[in-house]
Amino acid sequence: MDISSAEELKKIFGTPQERAVKKEIRSLDRHCTNFIALSPFIVVATADAEFNMDASPRGGAPGFVRVTKNGELLIPESPGNNRIDTLQNIVATRRAGIIFLIPGFNETLRVNGIASVSVDELHIAACTDERRAPKVVIKVVPEAAYLHCAKAFLRSRLWQPQAQVDRSVLPTAGQIISEQTGIHVPLETREAMERRYEPDL
Repeated sequence: MDISSAEELKKIFGTPQERAVKKEIRSLDRHCTNFIALSPFIVVATADAEFNMDASPRGGAPGFVRVTKNGELLIPESPGNNRIDTLQNIVATRRAGIIFLIPGFNETLRVNGIASVSVDELHIAACTDERRAPKVVIKVVPEAAYLHCAKAFLRSRLWQPQAQVDRSVLPTAGQIISEQTGIHVPLETREAMERRYEPDL
């Protein structure tokens, strides 16, 4: 039996704590900006016009996501597999939600807002590093930002060394994809894969 209304959910979960509601702010303050400057890893959530969802990781040196003087986010689009799901979704709906992570931090920063795919020269220049200039930049105008509590990371023990899983317990990504698709690719060690990825990192 599935729940079909917000009222049913509220009966189960009750009223959120005042702090959980009031912690959401409408723009980035200095605390958000400082968190973003330390973050080397984000997850960008988007949907297309038919509500097909997508969540895509992005990574770079800490602070690879820039914050403009107007408080907008600029996310460089680094080389990938060229599926461009995130970019197509943003073009379709102009919305994005982002989670910023900092290694060792149990809190995350969540930002939701109006998104666009920019080729503005100033945006490209702001996201250009010593390796490359991105082809496009995702621009997000924040509408909501808040610090998410530590419970998920405490439960998962994600950053604790004893929680790390040896990569050998699963086949390589290439082996898994080959079995899933029937497309045969030569066996490749993790070290060889990392060398192959190096030009795009």
